[in-house]
Amino acid sequence: MSTTRSRSNPGGMDVVAVLGEQVRPLRERKPRWFKVPAPGGTRYRQLTELIGSEGLHTVCQEAACPNIGECWERGTATFMILGDTCTRRCGFCNVKSGRPTWNDPLEPARVARSIARMGLAHAVITSVDRDDLPDKGASAFVGVIRQVRRQAPRCRVEVLTPDFQGQEMPLAKVIAERPDVFNHNVEVVPRLYPVARRGSEFRRSCRVLRLAKEMGGEEVVTKSGLMVGLGETHEEMVDTFQILREHGVQVLTIGQYLRPSERHLPVVRYWHPEEFESLRRAACALGFEHVAAGPLVRSSYHADKHVAQQTAG
Repeated sequence: MSTTRSRSNPGGMDVVAVLGEQVRPLRERKPRWFKVPAPGGTRYRQLTELIGSEGLHTVCQEAACPNIGECWERGTATFMILGDTCTRRCGFCNVKSGRPTWNDPLEPARVARSIARMGLAHAVITSVDRDDLPDKGASAFVGVIRQVRRQAPRCRVEVLTPDFQGQEMPLAKVIAERPDVFNHNVEVVPRLYPVARRGSEFRRSCRVLRLAKEMGGEEVVTKSGLMVGLGETHEEMVDTFQILREHGVQVLTIGQYLRPSERHLPVVRYWHPEEFESLRRAACALGFEHVAAGPLVRSSYHADKHVAQQTAG
């Protein structure tokens, strides 16, 4: 174990001790496979103006997603409802945390109107954690699903939800609206939860995924995602895949963690594309119906293709 100390200590503990590895400096040059074109095309500018005019938030912007240029040029985006302030403080996440003040009852209609104007075939709806609300924000997801069904009936709806603190009623309210895909990311292997996911529990997240599948049946596809680069091993990743399959998860995404700033957890190492392919094969062997794995893969990256391939196969 390295004795190097990180300036990032979001978990209130010794990050190096938890990760157990030599960490990478923030300004270190990334491997060549991380080079992507800078955003700025015509479609990107149009969507930026549209989303801004509606007063909406996207996880593409808030989480500094490296694929924002490609996705927005393709006319797809992941909408983040319930404001831009999260009640939790995960060590890897670029979304700001604090005490939220945003709770607009008209937001679902505005999100659906934007989806209809963009002509999306598959929309992803996510949110910050809203542990301050009685139903943890479930009603907002319900509102968006209903509005999209009304204003853009041909659009598939994927929800990427928080864990609702493990409460069944908020989850049941969302699943009752029959989203096409229910996504809840476990993010990291269980060992890393104490430092990477403060306020969350791996077992609780797995239970949410299992209940979502039980409640939704064949009508709802279940999905989850993991990151690498925080000190996990190949064996830990495969063990986590197995647990997710045992909890009914059908679609899996695996991507590389990129450190947003010095305030966030450091990158322990960058996984090679061949290692991602090894993870993909291991996951497929466990019975996942679709697996996307690669350095720049994110939960919502090409989400329309994930479901199309899953339902076709």
